[in-house]
Amino acid sequence: MRIILRFIAGIASSISIIAVSFLATTGLIIWHYSRDLPGFEKLQDYEPPVTSRVHAADGRLIGEFAREWRLYLPISAVPRSVIEAYISAEDKNFYRHSGIDFTGLARAALSNLRNFGSGRRPQGASTITQQVAKNFLVGTQASLERKIREALVAQRIEGAYSKEKILELYLNSIYLGAPTPGRGSYGIAAAALNYFNKSVHELELREAAYLAALPKAPTDLHPFRNPERAIERRNYVIDRMVENGYVQHAAGEEAKRQPLGVTPYTVSPNNIAAGYFVEEIRREVQDRYGEKKLIEGGLSIRATVDPELQLMARKALVDGLVRYDETKGWRGPVQKLDLGDGDWGQALGALKVLGDVAPWRLGVVLKVAGDAARIGLHPLLDAAGNLRAERRIVTLARDGIRWTRRARVSQLLSVGDVVYVEPGAKDPARVRLRQIPQINGAIVAMEPFSGRVLAMVGGFSHDQSEFNRATQALRQPGSVFKPFVYAAALDNGYTPTSLIPDEPVAIEQGAGLGTWRPRNAGRAGGTGPQTLRNGIQRSKNFMTVRLARDIGMPLVGEYARRFGVYDDMPFVLSGALGAVETTVMRMTAAYAMLVNGGKRIRPTLVDRIQDRHGRTIFRHDRRSCPGCAATRWAGQAEPKLTDRSDRVIDPLTAYQMVSILEGTVRAGTARVVQSVGKPLGGKTGTTNGAKDLWFIGFSPDLAVGVYIGHDNPTPLGASAWGSRYAAPIFRDFMSAALHGKPGVPFRVPTGIKLIRVDPGSGLRTSDGGILEAFKPGTAPAETALPRFSDSLPAGQQDRAALTSGSGGLY
Repeated sequence: MRIILRFIAGIASSISIIAVSFLATTGLIIWHYSRDLPGFEKLQDYEPPVTSRVHAADGRLIGEFAREWRLYLPISAVPRSVIEAYISAEDKNFYRHSGIDFTGLARAALSNLRNFGSGRRPQGASTITQQVAKNFLVGTQASLERKIREALVAQRIEGAYSKEKILELYLNSIYLGAPTPGRGSYGIAAAALNYFNKSVHELELREAAYLAALPKAPTDLHPFRNPERAIERRNYVIDRMVENGYVQHAAGEEAKRQPLGVTPYTVSPNNIAAGYFVEEIRREVQDRYGEKKLIEGGLSIRATVDPELQLMARKALVDGLVRYDETKGWRGPVQKLDLGDGDWGQALGALKVLGDVAPWRLGVVLKVAGDAARIGLHPLLDAAGNLRAERRIVTLARDGIRWTRRARVSQLLSVGDVVYVEPGAKDPARVRLRQIPQINGAIVAMEPFSGRVLAMVGGFSHDQSEFNRATQALRQPGSVFKPFVYAAALDNGYTPTSLIPDEPVAIEQGAGLGTWRPRNAGRAGGTGPQTLRNGIQRSKNFMTVRLARDIGMPLVGEYARRFGVYDDMPFVLSGALGAVETTVMRMTAAYAMLVNGGKRIRPTLVDRIQDRHGRTIFRHDRRSCPGCAATRWAGQAEPKLTDRSDRVIDPLTAYQMVSILEGTVRAGTARVVQSVGKPLGGKTGTTNGAKDLWFIGFSPDLAVGVYIGHDNPTPLGASAWGSRYAAPIFRDFMSAALHGKPGVPFRVPTGIKLIRVDPGSGLRTSDGGILEAFKPGTAPAETALPRFSDSLPAGQQDRAALTSGSGGLY
């Protein structure tokens, strides 16, 4: 008996020693790995990379900037059904454990033991808290040490944060795959959008279960590459939700019978032809806040773009570019394909297409028979980004090639030619032959009183070229600059009826530089004294040079700076004819300042920027409203906005210029614009050799600038004029933009006197004539005397800056 007791005592002692050793070892391990555990305090103020989004003026989403596509949601905004799906899929005991699920560990160990050697993937037992520790603090290295540290950190997290906070961190950080290339989803909000084009509140049971299935293996459960495996795992999650009592059995069975229903969400500025607009915003915001803030800061950017006007602007510009390009004839197909006996759709589908030239479609010639050709269109893509099996064939007949000046289709095309075509408006099966224009251009539409850019198109296709010709292209403006020379004169003693000789002028440029002799448009000769109004309306170069010489180029340069046309204009007389380069955006803003009565504006593509917390960090509108802070109405007067904008010119002078430019549309070089049928003003511009064609114009509430030309400046031809090719683009845009709106006359400021004068002599008349705008005390007498100095004052000369060959702009 004594032996048995000693034996039992020995066993007990051994067990005690082993237990103590185990506890000591465990304690030592915990102490060892606890010494340098990462601090988890940063989780309290966790700010993950969040997608910055750009919204149009009407609220629609037009662009996103991100490295990780994530939209952060507080746990209070996550539906209970979504939380239950993730708990069922990942951690059924989440609300019962303290960071480590020992029951789950035992279950996983038994399962892995049973499946040993079967080739099945080992079952894990990491809790949601452990996954938070791994993702945020410990790292993803596969090792025993990492698992120990992960468990220790998880328990500390459980002691410091609520279950709701832990869930919030988890649901906003997990990677849930990419349904389409480049759209990797981080967090449930981004995944709901990317997979189903829904907010989390709109998710159905089958959709929430599928998203909850993704954390384990997002690539293996891809909805298009492995749909069977994805459905199997989704159904597993639904079964767990039923088992846990979150879903009724019948509802679960119904959800399991449904397809995945993945409909990938896409955001593209091409939906409103705003590629140039969004890219310009990207550059601007990045310059202001840095790249990290842009792509990780979760900025909400409200753009000024009006989607409807943007589409109108692109159509008007493209139609104008094509109108010019087609006068140069057909240049041939995009390329040639060897179709062989295979699927022509696969061969054509392998070619890159421009995504922003709709309704144009890329096609390949399948058959040519005399007066017609059969053309196969580039196959559309399915939700997975693969070519659809559907093949569409259209007909190109003689009426679709009329612009090429060829009699038969067979004279233009052969089998295998790749071309662009445009479906007919009445019969989409009959198409018109198209070609990418070699010429390019830009159009800008702006609110004159705020500087908000409502539409901007920087070229024919942003997919073809990201170079923005509205903001980046420096081109000679030609005669569209002349109004600022005349405005400087009107602000300094001249009147609209002042007479200036329209006669040739010769400028001695100094020793060895020769004489500069500017020419009128079309080499027209002089016509004698003309009113200042006629100098603009008929775009007289002789008069403009004489006027600039009289008032002095330093004064002209000062007005150009005030209006923002140039920062530092060289004092050369050729500059008065638009020889100094600027941009469409600057010129449009300058004209807008004439329309708004002479107040300075800052062109902007962005109304407001908010950070991830909803705080406004940028607002374009700087007007103040002292009375807007009232919490309730107590009989006080209606609040008024205070505009402290600087004034760049006398409002009376600004109106005189607007009136003269309105006359340019009625009776000058811009008569083609009259067909819009609304009060409009504007000016054409054509540079030396017709390398740049311009039109800048306006209504009382909209300023629009248009430019066309080759990116590498080359002459556009003897028949190329701003009035012929640029002005019609303005006309087409304004016809669409002002359609159905009443004609609004230009606002006449207090102090202007409208007096009827003879348009030729500028003298008062009671019979016919025109109403001319005069400042107080400047109305014409019985006779009008020329106010002109034939010599350039010495203090205003800068002969060294004058160069030969820089004039003749019209």
